[in-house]
Parts: sequence; C-alpha cells; structure tokens
Amino acid sequence: MTLLVLAICGITVTADGYDVVVYGAVIPSLLHEPGWHLTPAGAGLIGSFALVGMLIGATTVGTLTDTLGRRRMLIGCLIWFSVMTGLCATATSPEVFGLFRFLAGLGLGGVLPTASALVGEYSHPKTRNLVFATLFSGFPLGGIIAALTGIFALPRFGWQVMFLVGLLPLLLVLPLAIRSLPESITFLRAKARHAEADRIADRWNITANDAQHGVPAPEQTPSGTGSGSMSPVRTLFSRGYVMATVCFLVMTCLCLFMIYGFNTWLPEIMHRAGYSAGSSLGFLLVFNIGAVIGTLILSLAADRFGSKPIITTTYLVSSVAVILLSLRLPTTVLYAAVALGGVGAMGTQSFVLAYVSKHYPTRVGATAMGWTLGFGRLGSMLAPPLLGLIIGAGLAFQWNFYALAVPGVLGALLVGLVPRTPQAAATAGHGGVGGTARPLAGQT
Repeated sequence: MTLLVLAICGITVTADGYDVVVYGAVIPSLLHEPGWHLTPAGAGLIGSFALVGMLIGATTVGTLTDTLGRRRMLIGCLIWFSVMTGLCATATSPEVFGLFRFLAGLGLGGVLPTASALVGEYSHPKTRNLVFATLFSGFPLGGIIAALTGIFALPRFGWQVMFLVGLLPLLLVLPLAIRSLPESITFLRAKARHAEADRIADRWNITANDAQHGVPAPEQTPSGTGSGSMSPVRTLFSRGYVMATVCFLVMTCLCLFMIYGFNTWLPEIMHRAGYSAGSSLGFLLVFNIGAVIGTLILSLAADRFGSKPIITTTYLVSSVAVILLSLRLPTTVLYAAVALGGVGAMGTQSFVLAYVSKHYPTRVGATAMGWTLGFGRLGSMLAPPLLGLIIGAGLAFQWNFYALAVPGVLGALLVGLVPRTPQAAATAGHGGVGGTARPLAGQT
C-alpha cells in the first residue's frame, strides 16, 4: 500500500515540480519574445503570480482536504494545474500568460500538502524521512525533466512546447490515480464511513492502526492540550503546538525562498555571468540532480539521528553553496556547488515536511501541511521579484547569491527553537518508561 500511494503521489509531485521549474527554464526566451517587451523585473513579477495562486491553493486545499477527502482533492488538483499549464502555451501577452500561471498555481499549491498527508499517513515514523525524501524527490525530478526538455526543445520549437508538455499528467497519471489511489482510512473513520474504511483495509491488508503508525489518536492526546476536540486549524495554534507551528511556517518560508530563487533565476543569473544558454540550463539540471541524490542519501541519516541535526546541516550547506557560486571558481567547482545547493535547499524542505508530519496528530496532517506550505509560499513569492529587481538594477550577479545565503543561516537558527510534541513532553515529565525520557521518532 505504501509503495502504491508513494508511486502515485510521487509522480504527481514530479508533474508539480516540472510545472514550477519550467518557468525558470523559459525566462530567457520570454525576455526576448517579440511584442512582449518583458523586463527582468516584469518576469519576476509574473513568476510570483503562480506563487500567489500556490499560497491560496495550499492553505485552501490543505484545509479542505481534511474535510472533503485526500484522494478527491489530489485528483482535482492534478487535473486543474495540468490544464492551466497547457493553456499557458496559448498566451499572446504577458498579462494572459500571468493569469494562466496564477490559475495553475491554485492547483499546484494543493498537490504537496495533499500528497504529503496521504503518504505520511501510510508510512512508519522510523522510515518517514526516507519516504518523504522519495516523495519530495519528485519535485527536483520534475525540474530535471524541465531542464532536459528545455535544452532539447527551446532552440527547436520555442517556449510554448514546454507548457504543452505539462498536459502529459492527464494521460500518464490521472487514469492510474482514479483507478488505484485509495482514500485516507483516517479520513473515512473521522467521517464515520467505517464500512468504506473496512473495505480498503481488507483490500490492502491494513490493520486498524497501520494507517497512523505511532501517532496518537485524538483521545490519546495528553490532558491540557485539548487538541482532540479542536478543529484542525485551532489545533495548530493551540498552546501545545503554537511554537512549533510558527517555527515550521517561517522555516518553510525561508526554504522556499531559496528553492524558487534558484529554480526561477539560476539560468538567467549564470547567463549574465557569461555562460551560454545551454550551459545555464545545465546548472539548473545539476541543481535538481544534486537535490534528488543528496536528499535520498541524507534521509537515511535523518531517520537514524533525527530531524533537527539534519535540517540544521542542510540549511547551512545551502548557504555555503550559494556563497561559493558568488566566487570566480573553476566551472567544475561551480557545478559541485550548484549540486550542494540543490541538496541543501530541496533536502531541507523534504525533511521539514517529514518533521511536520510526525509532530501533529494524523487527523490534522493535511491542514498542518497546507498551512506550512501555504505560509512558505510567501518566501517563494518574494524570491522571483526580489532577485528580478536585483538583476534589473544592474548589480553584480553575486548579489543574487548573497540574497539566497541569508535564509539558510536564519533557518538553521530556527530549527533549535522547535519544541517537543505535547506527547513527548508529557512522557519526559513522567520520566518515560523505566524513568527515562524517550522522545518520539524525529523529535531529537
């Protein structure tokens, strides 16, 4: 079951990653599109349109998912963003293009919180970092596909074909999702749809507690937190969770600033640094390849040593990497730094999501993901226009990398402020089993 859900959700996230990264791949072409008169600042503003839609989509869809069902919302988001991305190819002006990017963002924003909640429910805490790393690797994998497609298609067919490729999920993923993606058993039981939940459990040989390994049910929440009777949103900001919630929101904001800064502007920044268009797309390709390989490797360490030390490390790695990119170094070293930047930025996001999934009760999982990613979209919204302004102001290309280094340092500091869950704190307060406090998985 875990593999099936992971496969369907992972392919959907890959399509999500392609649709997000494709804009960075086509910016150099859009800046020279006849009749558009697009400036770097204008391109950065258009880049933020999709991200505004993603903010709205993440918070709205993430909350609706815990009300309407995770399967239904994931399939709906897939259909919506694929169609809107395909329509971008028909745009005849920057304004129409920006409108379609905004509409696509509404669906894109709902994919990660919904897929993350569904995958998190069916994964064991001891391997959840690996599962989330695998899921989130779909995002840079989509970036790899976008970069490779751009290297081949842009010089031959123009930027429009890049968005027509965005229609492929309707053929490749949607039929599989409709036929095989199961609904959340936790959601079904919360809605008193026990017969349907029993059928899914019997079909996939899932026991009553398999869908929420090690995660306390609402009635098991320690007294004083009251989260069992609260709405999902109120639970996030209740006394036992508010500090962690604020930390997760800001950490994701900083992380997505780095991710979207890289994926939107890296080809153009390297082009202005003197590299050819093909080489500039090559940097985007290496960034995403490094993210896939490095994140999967580090996820094994995160499952063993806990989330906090690994997230701190990846934040700092991303900062060091972008500082190296600001220097005049041999091309081989720059490619290595770009790969490390991918590991740092993308890896951090997947580990933060895994951390979030383990920190809150399963019943509020999609809401927690939605709010975390939704607030994080503020960072992704700021990155394209801010870096576009830096480029448009004629400043040296190094200033773009300085702007990307600061969030990594701040994020590393925030990790240490995340408290233990109320359950772990209560266990510590009672001395744990045999008088020894034992934190929950991932809370080290």
